[in-house]
Amino acid sequence: MIPLLRNNRTFRRLFIAHGISRAGDAFNTVALVVLVFQLTGSGVGVAGTVAFEIIPVLLLGPFAGLVADRYPRRRVMVLADLARAGLAALITISHASTPLAYGVAFGLSTGSLLFNPAASSLVPEVLEDDEIVEANSALWTVAVASQIILAPLAGGLIATVGVGWAFGVNAASYLASAALLWRLDAGKAPADLSAGGWHRVTAGLHAVREHPVLARLAVVQAFAALSAGATSGLLVVLSVERLGLNAGGFGLLLAAIGIGAVAAPTLWRRSIRPGHRGWLFGPFAVRGLVDLVLAVTVSPVLAGAALVVYGMSTSTGMVAYQSTLQTEIPAKLRGRAFALYDVIWNGTRLLSLGLGGLLADAVGIRAVYLLGGLLLLVAAAVGFTGRAREPLS
Repeated sequence: MIPLLRNNRTFRRLFIAHGISRAGDAFNTVALVVLVFQLTGSGVGVAGTVAFEIIPVLLLGPFAGLVADRYPRRRVMVLADLARAGLAALITISHASTPLAYGVAFGLSTGSLLFNPAASSLVPEVLEDDEIVEANSALWTVAVASQIILAPLAGGLIATVGVGWAFGVNAASYLASAALLWRLDAGKAPADLSAGGWHRVTAGLHAVREHPVLARLAVVQAFAALSAGATSGLLVVLSVERLGLNAGGFGLLLAAIGIGAVAAPTLWRRSIRPGHRGWLFGPFAVRGLVDLVLAVTVSPVLAGAALVVYGMSTSTGMVAYQSTLQTEIPAKLRGRAFALYDVIWNGTRLLSLGLGGLLADAVGIRAVYLLGGLLLLVAAAVGFTGRAREPLS
């Protein structure tokens, strides 16, 4: 990864901005769920936070993808960063209201909805095809390395001086990212979109539907989101009710995921192949088994070890997914294709969150993880049982 960063100035600037922004997100991730759990004291309340992060994706996702394809991607990313900085600064000052927390979650998600398709679509513009996996490994590694280092610090900071400081760090990170991206040498020109009307919005859907690998991946993503929405959103409930941990302990669980997520791209980045069935669908089976372990254990040590494995499978799957879309989707459609997958993932995740929050409060968090593990195994089975005529590796 180091030669890639050293030799490509544009990617290096994109990489640094990404790293700074994700470092701030590590503080926000811990602070927001801890704040809402403190204010509401329920799994449904925590699920509500994630629901407000998902609703913008469902309402605006296809249009956000069009924005990423239609307007200069650098400008879209900078404006999204500035808007998110303002929202994070707002909750830094005032964080005693559940509606405000939900509103900030909604706003930050809207900013990310605009930022992420533009950023993912921009990467192939500054790299050669044989550098895509390496670049995605680097971007993913710095994101989860921030989680390893900073999630426990965020938990400790919150436990010591409160959530306001954590949100302040996130606001500063967005401002620093915007400053770096403003001087980026790529993403300055808008795309040339020949189609008009509603077809501009749905073009990403048609591109995915007509591609056998990408179409099957979309179906698998929907099954997986039925699991991951509840299990990831309610991890803080598992850490408190089953494992007996405080905010600092929850941060350590997030760090365990990060440790695995950093290790996997470093070990296997040269082996990951875009479009390969094993790399795309195998990680869902591994994560399903981890969820089943989390459902039956009350040991923080065993849970942490299982989450390391979870992080490893998540990172390899994400690198394969990103690289597949970036190499298989034409540049002028990438923003809308990425947005389509976001809509599929988050729409199903919202259903999962609603059901998971109710199930956790009615039956217990253990049932959520048992069901989640089984759904991930189903997702993997769907991916691996494609018809032989489909060109999956």
